[in-house]
Amino acid sequence: MTPRRILVAKPGLDGHDRGAKIVARALRDAGFEVIYTGLHQTPEMIASAAVQEDVDAVGLSIMSGAHNTLFPAVLAALRARGADDIPVFGGGIIPSDDCERLERAGVKKVFLPGTTLDEIVGWIDANVVVR
Repeated sequence: MTPRRILVAKPGLDGHDRGAKIVARALRDAGFEVIYTGLHQTPEMIASAAVQEDVDAVGLSIMSGAHNTLFPAVLAALRARGADDIPVFGGGIIPSDDCERLERAGVKKVFLPGTTLDEIVGWIDANVVVR
């Protein structure tokens, strides 16, 4: 079976990537193929990488508080490239009050602080298919 390809990205000016790297490693260890874009990615750069790498999902990590702007911008950039079928999930320091807004915007799942790596892997196993 072909492993699912997951792009892990850090949108915006957020310079804290330890959590994204931990999630990327956990996904790799669970058998997913992981592409990590590194810090300071624009929504357009993330969408471009997702299309070029033919990923099955995009995981966004953010600590800066700009999730209500950057997550929808990534969704719009994917849509502009005809790739709005790629599910986007995210996590980081995101207040629980913002989850519903992000999900209404099209984010498939928001992982709040304290989420275990097993929960993230389990959600991907249950909700992300090879495209």
